[in-house]
Amino acid sequence: MKAIHAIRMAVGALVVATSVGAWAQASDPGTDTANTAASAKASKKAARSANRALQKKVRAALARAKGVSVANITVRANNGAVTLAGTVPDASQIDLATQAAQGVAGVTSVKNALTVRSEGGQ
Repeated sequence: MKAIHAIRMAVGALVVATSVGAWAQASDPGTDTANTAASAKASKKAARSANRALQKKVRAALARAKGVSVANITVRANNGAVTLAGTVPDASQIDLATQAAQGVAGVTSVKNALTVRSEGGQ
């Protein structure tokens, strides 16, 4: 009876040791895909957050710029590259909007897709 109990304890210890060894290998940074996926997800989230913050900064700069109507302008940012889209009442505002966006810290380039609103159009 004591021998069977000793064998059970030895097998139990062997199972525990094997599972601990497997766990240690799975947590190796070079092979842990769950950790890598979580890291990638966190970096994507940080990039989206930075893009939204830059969009807000550019929109605020456009609102402060004299002679620019921001009512129909949308701002998109992607890693410092800003795109201005929408309509403005007159052509002079297109250049003013570009200059205002270029003056914002963090902006690396500005693509201006603004158009002049046609007469009678919204």
